[in-house]
Amino acid sequence: MTPHSTRPAAVALRGTQLADLPFVLGAERHPDNRAYIGQWSYERHSAAITAPDEAHLIIECLEDGHPVGYAILMGLTDAHQTLHLKRIVVTEKGQGYGRLALGQLQHMAFETYQTHRFWLDVKTFNPRARHLYESVGFVLEGCLREALKTPNGYQSMYLMAMLEAEYRALARPGDGPSAQPSDPPAEA
Repeated sequence: MTPHSTRPAAVALRGTQLADLPFVLGAERHPDNRAYIGQWSYERHSAAITAPDEAHLIIECLEDGHPVGYAILMGLTDAHQTLHLKRIVVTEKGQGYGRLALGQLQHMAFETYQTHRFWLDVKTFNPRARHLYESVGFVLEGCLREALKTPNGYQSMYLMAMLEAEYRALARPGDGPSAQPSDPPAEA
């Protein structure tokens, strides 16, 4: 995909395989991403691939099948039907892949896993991601002040969520796995 494209190629989500972990670790540790997301070991990612309560997913460009990111869902078996988008990382920024993947993750959360509440946290110094989440229907619920200890001090995170009723109100015909965005792309 060239930077001059007006629409991103469609994306697909598939289960992460062990062979994908070098890509996952490289994406996670890349300077463009590491300040915004937690860092897991190879072993932790490997465990997430087979954990019954987690879904570790590769985001692929359908145009040529190359990986453009990954996502992790937690709480698949939660008794309260609350699903956590633990992480989404997109390696090709500004192409619309993150928006498309989020749409599929929302569809998966509410249609496949029948969740009632789909939530995430985003660091307060990541306004681009917050804007993207708000643009696809996530609602700001509050701020977890200085909730994350880092080598450089404490960081705060916004808590955002979408309820099933909100998802249903936003759902449009044609949404889902091959949906194209109707507004300009933005990436997390």
